Amino acid sequence: MQTPHPALEPGNAAVITGGASGIGLATAKRFAALGLRVCIADLEEDVLDAAVEGFEASGEVFGHPTDVSDADSVERLAGAVAERFGSVSVIMNNAGTGGGGDALSSPEGWKRVLGVNLMGVLHGVQRFVPAMVESGEPGLVINTGSKQGITQPPGDTAYNVSKSGVKSLTEGLAHTLRQQTEGRVTAHLLIPGFTYTGMIRRFLAEKPPGAWTPEQVADALMEGIARNDFYILCPDNETTREMDEKRILWTAGDIVENRPALSRWHPDHAEAFARFMEAPRG
Repeated sequence: MQTPHPALEPGNAAVITGGASGIGLATAKRFAALGLRVCIADLEEDVLDAAVEGFEASGEVFGHPTDVSDADSVERLAGAVAERFGSVSVIMNNAGTGGGGDALSSPEGWKRVLGVNLMGVLHGVQRFVPAMVESGEPGLVINTGSKQGITQPPGDTAYNVSKSGVKSLTEGLAHTLRQQTEGRVTAHLLIPGFTYTGMIRRFLAEKPPGAWTPEQVADALMEGIARNDFYILCPDNETTREMDEKRILWTAGDIVENRPALSRWHPDHAEAFARFMEAPRG
């Protein structure tokens, strides 16, 4: 049996942004089941209230309206958590949004997506993690990234940029924490696959067969943390781990082989990519 992270002890406090639905809410339920006290932060108060009502009325879970793109709002969140729970052992920076568009799209869309997806993660890290480092106690940081921040599919470039930034930020944070705490406080990058969350539900009324549920992602997250994985790369019902690995390797190969940008979607390289995906690794 895998040993859970030492920060996931009953009575410890966890904060999850974007916690009122989807992967955040599913993870909050996993944490609460372990006996953690949980604050779920989200932007929409009605959704937040409904999420909190789904937990047992023990006072160990509460919601706090938060705009993670606003550092002052995250500061107010931290104050509310300190007043209610005291110190924080777990922070999951999970709030996210999409629809920023391509490189020529509206600056307002870019500002919104980067504000939530990248600056929101940075605000959470800089507000909660220094106290974890100074506490002398185990700490756990989870940042939600995306495969799109690695393989860069065309379309919503703003989203890709934001999630690329989360990857780089979390990698750098993990190194800093390793130097400063020698593994006492750890950082992990959650990389979901195709997941039926609220972002997808706006476009698809029913879960597609290829998508995982948020609960499946939360289970994979818990398993990855128990293994002390940094990159918690999730498959889904249509994409295997092997397929993900090959797509990631092809993307890195664009630089090494000096192929055109995003050659996976370039007509001159379509056949080569298909052969690469079909060939056994080795």
